[in-house]
Amino acid sequence: MKNLLSLHEAIVIALININKETFTASFDEIATYIEKNNLYPNRKENIDLAVQVMLRSTKSKGKYSYLFTQTDEDKIKINTK
Repeated sequence: MKNLLSLHEAIVIALININKETFTASFDEIATYIEKNNLYPNRKENIDLAVQVMLRSTKSKGKYSYLFTQTDEDKIKINTK
């Protein structure tokens, strides 16, 4: 089965639903939400989902810096401005 969402889209959905006021959550909270709701079922390799969330949202050569800001060592938020 092909993923209906990309990982960064699944992260946005998770952040919106985990904390509706600040759109902030930890990588583990995001990964748990994504897995619980089966938002991104097919992953490449065997990398832990929380690690994939961290890599996609904070690394990726800055490709998603317009979407996410790292607020703590293990937390990100959606950029709202």
